[in-house]
Amino acid sequence: MLIKNLRILDPATNKDCIGELNIEGSRVPTLPQLPDGSLDGTGYIVMPGLVDIHTHFREPGATDSETIQTGMAAAIAGGFSIVTTMPNITPAADNEAILRFQIEEAEKYSEGLVKLYPTACCTKGRAGKEAVAPAELPSAIAFTDDGNFVAPDEAMLQVAKACKELNKVIMDHAVVPSIANGGVMRECEASIGEKIFPDAAEVEAVKRDIEVARKTGCRMHIQHLSCAEAARIIAEAQAEGVRISAEATPHHLMLAAEQIPSSTASNWKMNPPLGLESDVQALRKAVLDGTICCFATDHAPHSAKKKEGGFAKAMFGIIGLETAAPASWTAMVTEAGMSPIEWCKAWTTRPAELLNISIPSLFEKKETTVVFLKEEEWTFEEKDIASKSHNTPFVGHKFTLKVTGLAKTC
Repeated sequence: MLIKNLRILDPATNKDCIGELNIEGSRVPTLPQLPDGSLDGTGYIVMPGLVDIHTHFREPGATDSETIQTGMAAAIAGGFSIVTTMPNITPAADNEAILRFQIEEAEKYSEGLVKLYPTACCTKGRAGKEAVAPAELPSAIAFTDDGNFVAPDEAMLQVAKACKELNKVIMDHAVVPSIANGGVMRECEASIGEKIFPDAAEVEAVKRDIEVARKTGCRMHIQHLSCAEAARIIAEAQAEGVRISAEATPHHLMLAAEQIPSSTASNWKMNPPLGLESDVQALRKAVLDGTICCFATDHAPHSAKKKEGGFAKAMFGIIGLETAAPASWTAMVTEAGMSPIEWCKAWTTRPAELLNISIPSLFEKKETTVVFLKEEEWTFEEKDIASKSHNTPFVGHKFTLKVTGLAKTC
């Protein structure tokens, strides 16, 4: 079907314009017909499908929380064409067989729209002791012990040197456990009686990762940045030419610790915890000035049972695929003044560059997945969740952008 009058965001050519595209697929929004038989896309935005470099599908190991099938459904609902799964599954993704399993299982549920790229562990079993051999894991798009900080330093240096040779990025969960000391939230009104998470836990981890990047020349990427001081030292290292980058999640850009309703509201518990309002503003500034290169969901599904017990006992993490585009647009475009094309790049070409893959231009004669979006105010509800788990603080939240479809150009 030929759709005219679309607002096209094309990050590959830096264009934000009105145009037309040939589209095929069953997930195209219902559009009125024009006299010439084409469809009228007035009011809709189309851009390449989103790229998530940080997601958890839990299979194998915790299929009560998510499966590859339900994870792919959540990705489609959220407008994603690429998802990058983390290795903290059971058994851990430290061998080629389990990486291939994820890829092949995802193909069954992709609808030809979404591609899954798995990451592999930095250390065997994610145990933080013995480094893996990255060259023996060709299906890994990147390396990370996500959920665990990679220590000792010797293991990280060994993996970094190998990844430098392979041109693969290391993504690090930058939280030093001994400094975090079991902290579950930043100090705020809701934190009375709870263990406090200090900024130093993230800051010291980031400093270590900067030194690894400086010594080895490897590309080091900091996952889910959450505080102002960490953003500041990353900016300083980047100015020196260190190959260090960072991502921000929509929830760290939109929500602050001061908004947590109470210590029993475990759907607000994530790792690292929400920063203060001052941190949120610093992270937004870091996105705008390029210190933070991209967005990522850290989609972390947990069953209702695992989120029981409030902040003291519930598992860390919230789902994020379905709310990623609406929350990040509301925070960065509507509230922070980010241009739509730069927002588009933070979800497409920039994360793709990190993974060393390409995003084709929508003006090329090449099939690619595109997402349909619409600027409108709406309220996110439970029925909008495709994930197997529903652990999110965004139910009842108002957004200014809605994902309305996913399809292929032809």
